[in-house]
Amino acid sequence: MNKYWIPHLDIHKKVITQELQFYLGPDATVRPYTREGEDGFLITTPGACLTDEQIDDICLKSKEMWEKQAAARSQLDPDKPLKRPLHQPVLISKGSGEGSKR
Repeated sequence: MNKYWIPHLDIHKKVITQELQFYLGPDATVRPYTREGEDGFLITTPGACLTDEQIDDICLKSKEMWEKQAAARSQLDPDKPLKRPLHQPVLISKGSGEGSKR
């Protein structure tokens, strides 16, 4: 079995899981995998890996999936405010009003 790694950029986990065997056959598997600190997917298959066109198709279907999920969330409660970003800075302490002096 051959093992290939592809980055997760623009690829929805559910989409690649659903589409992989269609492209590579029933023996192909995919799982999340981190390579040299970068998240992606490890594809195991008896043959060649995905072609550029197949990856483009998976990326397009992933975008459609994210758009459907976003539309479904916005319809649940359209007046609900959006959550703050995950990496919103949190003020721990504030210096004097004169600016930073070092």
